[in-house]
Amino acid sequence: MRAIAGVDGVPGGWVVVLLDPVRWSVVGSAAEVVALTADCAAVGVDIPLAVPVTGWRPCDGLAAARLGRARSSIFPAPARAVLEAPTHAEAVALSQELTGRGISIQTYNIRRQILDWLSVDPLPPGVVEVSPELAFRGLAPVDYAGKKTARGAGQRIAALSRWVPAEEAFADLPAGARLDDCLDALACTWSAARFAAGEADVLGGEIGDAGRVMRVAV
Repeated sequence: MRAIAGVDGVPGGWVVVLLDPVRWSVVGSAAEVVALTADCAAVGVDIPLAVPVTGWRPCDGLAAARLGRARSSIFPAPARAVLEAPTHAEAVALSQELTGRGISIQTYNIRRQILDWLSVDPLPPGVVEVSPELAFRGLAPVDYAGKKTARGAGQRIAALSRWVPAEEAFADLPAGARLDDCLDALACTWSAARFAAGEADVLGGEIGDAGRVMRVAV
């Protein structure tokens, strides 16, 4: 059986978990993630992997609708030109010009991570965008507390234990990654495995900038 990987952003790079067996790494770029996971059947990444030419991505609206009250975890991905704006104020102005709406500071603050993945060309076919919060709700449909709270972390560990044995998954978490980042990366492997098996719900599917498919696999 080929490995599955999950990826989440950390300060200065990416935390990567490979199954099976569980192996953790922290790397500095999307290119390094691709090299590390080259033999994987699928790689689930918690970051927009495709952006619109203009307007907004339908997959973001579909993901937000599924999350309901937790929809704030979805940051709609803007056009590349907005991400490349040198300041948040300029990004807001350009976004308003293109779409009639600005962009949040949270989205602007992850622009370098999005652009990191947009620079990967070509994007391997097994690398797919996923949402950890949608994965958690697929694993255990409960009302999750905030992921940075003790209760929220406990809920997520319990949900993930249905997927990977806790003693195997959490025995040796990597330096350079916070617990919530590791939990998100591990949740990404659940969606990646479903994608590899042809069982994932794929939200969206429209063609965006540079011909990339705008989609989120659950």
